[in-house]
Amino acid sequence: MTKPAGRLPLVVIFMTVILDMAGIGLVLPVMPDLFGANATGSTTGMLYGLFLSLYALMQFIFAPLLGGWSDRIGRKPVLIVSLLGAALNYGVMAMLPPLWVLFVARAIAGITGANMSVAAAYLTDISSPDERAKRFGQLSACVGIGFILGPAAGGMLREIGLMWPFVAAAILTLVNLIMCLMVLPESRAKSISNEKINPLAPLKDIGAFKGIVALLLVVGLFGIIGEIGGSVWVFYVHHRYGWEGLTVGLSLTLFGLFHALAQAFLIGPVTKRLGERAGLLFAIGADMASYIALGLINNGNFIWLLIPLLCVGGMGMSILTAVISKQVDEDRQGQLQGVMTSLQSLAAIIAPVLMLNIYFVSRDQAPGLVWIIGAGLYLLCFPVVLRRSVYH
Repeated sequence: MTKPAGRLPLVVIFMTVILDMAGIGLVLPVMPDLFGANATGSTTGMLYGLFLSLYALMQFIFAPLLGGWSDRIGRKPVLIVSLLGAALNYGVMAMLPPLWVLFVARAIAGITGANMSVAAAYLTDISSPDERAKRFGQLSACVGIGFILGPAAGGMLREIGLMWPFVAAAILTLVNLIMCLMVLPESRAKSISNEKINPLAPLKDIGAFKGIVALLLVVGLFGIIGEIGGSVWVFYVHHRYGWEGLTVGLSLTLFGLFHALAQAFLIGPVTKRLGERAGLLFAIGADMASYIALGLINNGNFIWLLIPLLCVGGMGMSILTAVISKQVDEDRQGQLQGVMTSLQSLAAIIAPVLMLNIYFVSRDQAPGLVWIIGAGLYLLCFPVVLRRSVYH
């Protein structure tokens, strides 16, 4: 393993993640145009859920492939190919083809978006074990920044024309590609292996990581819980609180902003002062409290106060990632990140369709039920995260 000097590799990797998330967020302001304003609520919810799940399905299949290839041939070549595919995908979507072509393009975006596992492995390569909680927090902060830029830019560019959010995403991705080509150093030496890379290997590899199987299952549960907001937020605040597009966009932008701030500036001090175990429990508690409040509050004005608390709860996945990464040797970090990304993607395949259907079935009688279910799922995590033996 090589250790690239300086901060330039961090800048390029973080920019890659920002653009990945910005590309996802760019889609949100144009959802009515993509799925039709005349569709019934349940039909729109199902189409939207399938749209989200298709992206996650492609990530589930291709994240271990990209992670495994990056262990063999290096991180940089895989990132370059992935970014090139992302730029081409945005170019196709900018042509505003029929709905079925948009679904095909979404599948391509899921394939190329799986470079998140490679970015996480690169970050592991260039960070010491003691730095990883902070670095993964910064990586998650970049997710938040991308989510600030995506919906905000998509909403503004939508006023000019539907194609322009995708044109902008394609241009920015090409800039990122050029940066990777010209200035990103390789973080690990190539290795020769005759082992076949199986896209379904994560299901088998979970058992191969002895001693952390329960923690990996918690990653999947965290993924399901986290997908609730991404799946139902737009529909929920519109139906229950009467929020329209501009207000919804502002709420998403503020969520991205507070998420970035919490990940960049809170996670390091929290884990240093409280330790990883207490820090993880603190994050879970904050998320449970905010989910329960979302399920019960009828006045939309109070929701603005919950957004920062939701973002504090979002620290949990970064802390959990750091805990798990310390228990696997350096040569298997790419494989581990591929497994974890695929588990989260598996959750993202199931959760959007499931949670949107639960929401649309229950929203007239119990509109907050889906949030209460999310808080309850955390109870399944406590038997694992409370054990001191998983923290080294």
